[in-house]
Amino acid sequence: MEKFKAILNLVQKQQTTLSFGFVALFTVGGEHIFSSVVFGCPCSSWNFLYGCVFLLVPSLVLLLLGYLLSRKTWRLLTGCCMNTSKIFKMNNICGTVKVLVQITVNALVAPLTWVAVALLHGSYYECAMTGFNNTAYIHKVCDGKSKCFQDFHKLPCDGKSSLSASDREDVLLAIRAQSQVLGWMLIASIMAVALAFTCVTRCCSPISFLQFKFWMSYMHQENELFESLATEHAKNLAQQNVRSFFESTEAPTMETPDNKAWEKISALYKFSTKDYYYSTLHKYVESCGENHKKSRWSGECDLKNPSSELC
Repeated sequence: MEKFKAILNLVQKQQTTLSFGFVALFTVGGEHIFSSVVFGCPCSSWNFLYGCVFLLVPSLVLLLLGYLLSRKTWRLLTGCCMNTSKIFKMNNICGTVKVLVQITVNALVAPLTWVAVALLHGSYYECAMTGFNNTAYIHKVCDGKSKCFQDFHKLPCDGKSSLSASDREDVLLAIRAQSQVLGWMLIASIMAVALAFTCVTRCCSPISFLQFKFWMSYMHQENELFESLATEHAKNLAQQNVRSFFESTEAPTMETPDNKAWEKISALYKFSTKDYYYSTLHKYVESCGENHKKSRWSGECDLKNPSSELC
């Protein structure tokens, strides 16, 4: 049991890394299925377009899907058309840009994995480059082999080219080698950029390493508890209203935050060493105080002025 708890704790601590790993793993599996089942190079003038579409369009779809499935995207955009100051207010622009960068970094995991794995596999690149009408490139890859220039777009299809099997394989191996080199260069570049980005963000952090870990732990716990208690509160309110409807009785009063309160705790938050609040919810609760529950639920507490009469 103790070993099982230790494994669970490790999974919780490495949740982000594991989620990235699962996304990358599923992307690798999807690319393998596409390349082996769906993909088939036409061996015609469509080679370049066909190969580029299979190499790049799925990565674009995965990028858009990453934005679509991100909770931060909708937390940032929900209501912004009705309240433009939520994003475009001067003191919110930096926070908005920071959140957009975080969303983009998370969304880029799957598309970059797709491109890297596809380049290492070589099929899409091989098809695209055999349709690349560049005389200098074709002569360099063919390396003086007869009939290679005329049948260059037919090389991916076995039996269509007039080249000997050994010459055809030599040319395709050269193209696949280029693809794999590009794949490893992309992976190395991603790791270098990720390391540099992490180093810069940690160096610019206003808090220490241990406090940062505490902050992340607090946010994780707050999100889990908020989801749980919000679900429970919604269930109790729904049960109360449904029971009141069927029993034709007056429903007892049940306090629920109004729109202003929800809007305030949904706002973007940037950690400050001056007040040590760890989230907008933490700031909202601490600012309003325990003795002003009614004012807090009504959304009348001014977060910018916690010393006001309402707080």
